[in-house]
Amino acid sequence: MRSLDDIAEEYDFLDADDRYRLLIELGRDLEPMPDALKNDATLVRGCSASVWLYPLPQSDGRLHFLADSNAAITKGIVALVIAAVQDKAAADVVAMDIAGALAPFNLTQQLSSNRTQGLPNMIALVEETAARYAA
Repeated sequence: MRSLDDIAEEYDFLDADDRYRLLIELGRDLEPMPDALKNDATLVRGCSASVWLYPLPQSDGRLHFLADSNAAITKGIVALVIAAVQDKAAADVVAMDIAGALAPFNLTQQLSSNRTQGLPNMIALVEETAARYAA
C-alpha cells in the first residue's frame, strides 16, 4: 500500500475527474477482504454505502486492516483512511490525528456529502480499535 504522503502528492496535481479515478484506483488496490469477514460485526455504521473494516493485530503490536466497500469511491475513501494507519503500532494510531492527516485531501469539498458522510465513522472505528489494542 502506498503511503498517505505519496498519495497526497499525486492528488494535489490532479483535476477533479482524475481525483475520482485515483480514489477508485486506491480502492481497487486494497488487499482483498474475504467475504466471510463482511458481516454485521465489521460493518461501519452511518455510511451511505456498505463499508467493512477488520483489524488484524500483529504480534509486534502493529495493526493491519482489511477493508472493503460495495461502492468504488467509498472504497477509495476507506483506502485513504487505511493508508494513514496501516501497519502502525496501535499506540501510534491512538496518538494520531487521522482526520488531520486526511485534511490535505479536502474530501468534504471534493466529494458529495453522501460519499463523505461515513468518513467520521470510519475514523472513529479505527481509533476505537487502536485504543482497544493499545490498552
